[in-house]
Amino acid sequence: MIEQAREAAGRGEWEQARDLLMQADAEGLVGPAELAMLGEVAYATGRLDVTIDTWERACAGYVELGDQVAAAGAAVRVALHLLFDTALMAPVRGWLARAERLLEGQPDTPPHAWLAVVRTYERLLGGDFEGAQPWARRAIELGAALDPAAAAIGRVADARLRILGGDVEQGLALLDEVGVSVSSGDLDPLATGVVYCELVCTLQGLAQYDSAEEWTETMERWSKAGAIGSLHGRCRVHRAEILRLRGACGEAEREALGAFEELRPYLRRELGWPLSELGRIRLHRGDIGGAEEALVAAHRAGWDPQPGLALVQLARGEAAEAAASIREALERPSRVPSKERPPDSDLQRAPLLEAQVEIDIAAGDIERARTAAAELMRIAGRFGSKALGAGATLAEARVRHADGDAAGAERLFSEAARRWTEVGAPYEAAISRLGLAEALRSGGGVQQADLEERAARAVLDTIEASPEQPGTGENVFRREGDYWCVAFDGHTVRVRDLKGVRYLARLLASPGRELHVLDLVAEEGQPGAHPMALGDAGELLDARAKDAYRRRLAEIDEDIQQADVVGDAERAAQAETEREFLVRELARAVGLGGRDRRAGVASERARAGVTRAIRQAIARLAKHHSGLAEHLQRTVRTGTYCAYMPDPRAPADWHT
Repeated sequence: MIEQAREAAGRGEWEQARDLLMQADAEGLVGPAELAMLGEVAYATGRLDVTIDTWERACAGYVELGDQVAAAGAAVRVALHLLFDTALMAPVRGWLARAERLLEGQPDTPPHAWLAVVRTYERLLGGDFEGAQPWARRAIELGAALDPAAAAIGRVADARLRILGGDVEQGLALLDEVGVSVSSGDLDPLATGVVYCELVCTLQGLAQYDSAEEWTETMERWSKAGAIGSLHGRCRVHRAEILRLRGACGEAEREALGAFEELRPYLRRELGWPLSELGRIRLHRGDIGGAEEALVAAHRAGWDPQPGLALVQLARGEAAEAAASIREALERPSRVPSKERPPDSDLQRAPLLEAQVEIDIAAGDIERARTAAAELMRIAGRFGSKALGAGATLAEARVRHADGDAAGAERLFSEAARRWTEVGAPYEAAISRLGLAEALRSGGGVQQADLEERAARAVLDTIEASPEQPGTGENVFRREGDYWCVAFDGHTVRVRDLKGVRYLARLLASPGRELHVLDLVAEEGQPGAHPMALGDAGELLDARAKDAYRRRLAEIDEDIQQADVVGDAERAAQAETEREFLVRELARAVGLGGRDRRAGVASERARAGVTRAIRQAIARLAKHHSGLAEHLQRTVRTGTYCAYMPDPRAPADWHT
């Protein structure tokens, strides 16, 4: 059985390998080495809970065997997955400390190199750039001799630290070197994906969008065959960011929603990442209610929703409230670990400052807006990014116009529009042209102002109405108000919204993935809500998940005690925030008196209701599109777990 699992994993048949190993585990046939293999394949199939639990057990098993180096390697893997897939830093520090104790007195080994990698990112994502630098150098040095994958990730971290320190040119050059070296295909899938994702995160955070788009495309090509775990979903978030910038907000929204679905089995707090991007996309589309929904969900997941929520307030005419929100975000910046914009960095402040200029001018606080614009200009000059420079120029133009300097504002608005056009950002260029129209009108150029305003409004109208019509041959299942646009096999129809149709849309968006009926029901929106309602991080926790959460809480409590001993108030505050998040997660699954919330009856009721709704929807579709109904009858499975399972020899890709 174990050999069969090993062969299946070698062929990339991850689910078969996982099932075989879990069966062998249940029969008591696995040791620490087999647990390590189970950890790998469980991650590839979306079972992060099994992944972390299995590596924890592997660590304990190796300790029992007296193999301290292997035990340390397993401990580092626990820390790595906690770091990249949960962003819970207190448990990460606990597992790294355990690995360090196991490696005391041992000669350098690959686990030493990976320990250095995870230590680097634990410091970097927490904003301790000075503390991260020696660990990055150690990861590169040890990795070069012992493990090329660790060295590659260490080099990406080193490049990021150079950029954050102001050596942008050298940092970007190093990033390109690492990216080219990884493209050779010599690293394992997990390490390759981490390097690509970190590389794109760095470029996005720096607003180097041309390079970010190129590497996103490279990552996408690789991910079609090589991505495992959360990497494909992460790639979709990057693609959504680029599509938003390019003005294709309809497609960007679909990518962000798809990323949210793909990342749900892996991420907890970091689910706020695709949700916050979704909020930005909806703001560009003028969907203020939808933007607020996404940003509040991001906040509920433990993510920083600013400046998005402040801009939502501004869009609703609540300028004073928006000014207070953005001021608080700048005065008490988020400590949430971030790959794109680590805390305590100018790159974290830049988008907040851009929003503050716009908001404070609307609120009548010109002096505060002027100070923010000056700081933003300094940051743009330091990092040399075209997009940051364009944003700073637009901010300065707004201040000039508020000061009554129509001529200066006209010149700067025109410059901002030119710069944003060069970046390839039509939304931002249009906003700049609206400002130019106002400045022209203030200076008496009414006719030219009208021309600029009409041109800008045309671009913004296009972006707001940007869900593209399906192209020839595309399969589409997309909501349009109270109807769904459905295209299949060259035939397009529109059907009225039904609950079962919404369930089908969820299944078609995630081909091959089983979704629990409680998940489908929990995300069922009210009339007028978005087709994919944005709930919390997942379904009710099972016993394994609750045990894991309780272990995380114990690790966090230990981290808080250690932080108090050394007087590290920031570390203690961050750990307290993580503790509150996990307590909320547990509270969702545990009722009064510590009793588990009963899901059995609800599950059976949901199974019957979902099955009936899906059958009714397919029957309704049959009246309009018999070919599609036949396809769905063959490929949609219902039960406690529902799934869309197209023939892998002739897959049907859907635009949802």
